[in-house]
Amino acid sequence: MIRLFVALALPDMVAHALLPLERSIPGARWMAREQLHLTLRFIGEVDGRDAAAVDDALAAITASRFTLTLKGVGEFGGKNPHALWAGVEPNDALTHLRRKIETALQRIGLLAEAHKFTPHITLARLKAAPRERLMYFLTDHALYRSAPFEVDEFTLFSSVLTSDGSHYTPERVYPLQ
Repeated sequence: MIRLFVALALPDMVAHALLPLERSIPGARWMAREQLHLTLRFIGEVDGRDAAAVDDALAAITASRFTLTLKGVGEFGGKNPHALWAGVEPNDALTHLRRKIETALQRIGLLAEAHKFTPHITLARLKAAPRERLMYFLTDHALYRSAPFEVDEFTLFSSVLTSDGSHYTPERVYPLQ
């Protein structure tokens, strides 16, 4: 069995620009450079045959390259936040690519994604982080905006969960036109 997800890898210039956002927040586990990505579709555990079908379905997708900009920060979890993230400026081409990936995966028998697609880059996982420190972070970085960057491919990653967090391996890269 292999645990898979589809994502956009971040160019170094974008990823390195996110790293200074890290703050001393008790209970925050900040993502390492190699963990920063924009998930397009979580697939989960599949066997080798299903992994090959996923690869074939993704390889058949045709979509145009596009420019993306990260914008703003936020948190997931409401009263008990569990993650800090950098947002993505609304982008029709990103939404189109996400829809194509979702359709291709449903055609091979995967269930529809249960969660609404909210494009973001997870910056930190939180465990009992003080609300006031989170509010400072959100306020300080509310106007965050990355330089625009070109998206010319998407990637199928495998994921291994460890006590140090998840380790991601690019399994295959799919070029955009």
